[in-house]
Amino acid sequence: MGKYFGTDGFRGEANKTLNFEHAIKIGRFLGWYYGARQGKKATVVIGKDTRRSSYMFEYALCTGLMASGADAYIMHVTTTPSVAYITRVDDFDCGIMISASHNPFYDNGIKLLNGNGEKMDEETILKVEDYIDDRLEIPVATGADIGRTVDYVAGRNRYIGHLISMSRYSFKNVRVGLDVSNGAAWQIAKGIFDALGAKTYVINDDPDGTNINMDCGSTHIEHLQQFVREKKLDVGFAYDGDADRCLAVDEKGNVITGDHILYIYGLYMKERGKLLNNTVVTTVMSNFGLYKALDKVGIGYEKTKVGDKYVYENMIQNGHRLGGEQSGHIIFSKYETTGDGILTSLKLMEVMLAKRKPMSELAAPVAFYPQVLKNVRVKSKPDAQNDPDVQAAVKKVADALGDDGRILVRESGTEPVIRVMVEATSDEICEKYVDEVVWQIEKKGHLA
Repeated sequence: MGKYFGTDGFRGEANKTLNFEHAIKIGRFLGWYYGARQGKKATVVIGKDTRRSSYMFEYALCTGLMASGADAYIMHVTTTPSVAYITRVDDFDCGIMISASHNPFYDNGIKLLNGNGEKMDEETILKVEDYIDDRLEIPVATGADIGRTVDYVAGRNRYIGHLISMSRYSFKNVRVGLDVSNGAAWQIAKGIFDALGAKTYVINDDPDGTNINMDCGSTHIEHLQQFVREKKLDVGFAYDGDADRCLAVDEKGNVITGDHILYIYGLYMKERGKLLNNTVVTTVMSNFGLYKALDKVGIGYEKTKVGDKYVYENMIQNGHRLGGEQSGHIIFSKYETTGDGILTSLKLMEVMLAKRKPMSELAAPVAFYPQVLKNVRVKSKPDAQNDPDVQAAVKKVADALGDDGRILVRESGTEPVIRVMVEATSDEICEKYVDEVVWQIEKKGHLA
């Protein structure tokens, strides 16, 4: 990770951590870099979510791009996966998504995508950061070389058509609830489900610039649970602010997590001979219950670091077709280069209709293990993590759990914190073993 850009772009509070001048410079660099590299005018496509500040960043990015001679194609309010898709299929030099995903409205972010619709490579990101910090000088365009903006809502419409065309079944008479989180899926999701014949019921579809993710969407799924029960719906789907995540709710109002989705669709692919390498890619935060369920049906799995970036990298390197996170980032590498919440919901609908089973029955084999996670604030994360006595305590717990649970101790990427997590057959066992490791960290004097 660089100085400004993390695993999911340059993110922070608008006009504090991330300001409009940053956006202008990012546009300036990208417009010059892609134009100079190919010897002709660069073309860049831009999407945004519904945050108040997204409009400011959109104009700032366009200003920078045009000043460097690039043409900026504006998709307006749209989802992250739609920008990734259009960047790739319409041959743009790169794509930009303005969003802070599931964060509150006052945060925002700038996500950069390469010409394949994938997260931009580290080498280019570092060059962007050099320009932000005035370590590079680049020329401005003049005369006829100055760029322009192009209204590109047609790109969003093409993405909508792409998703509709992927459904193998009519959704006629299926009662579906959608929580669009007052975010990027606001003008997209309902139209897709309606076009496929569903009886669609939507909540949190009135964005005002300040209510994105506010007590709604995939991070507050309890509202969709209640909505599904009250309306007696067959299934519900909740997205986050930029709609690259999806969690579901079954007909009984129970939450269907990303782990459930990986099991449901992984098994469906295996049964049809479509699960290449017979492997699903997960992160280390997936529940132990998922692995037990996959073991029972003979499906293998990989474990990566937390972050859909790492899931995608593993999938591409090893040729896997399905991967994701418990939070609902699910990647279908045959169709997309990033998590796509709406696509995920369509794929779950496909399994329901193909198997003629309710969501509760499809998810039933995944029995979640109780989990206890404690954050321990420490003076030095590496010192605490690598302490031989702490490592011995972790090994002792792992040996005691055997095949009936697991322990995960990892450093926070953003705080001076060690996270100690145990999954086991009961909350009492989880608490006991977490406390043993935390006590060892405290005993050795690592607490801050």
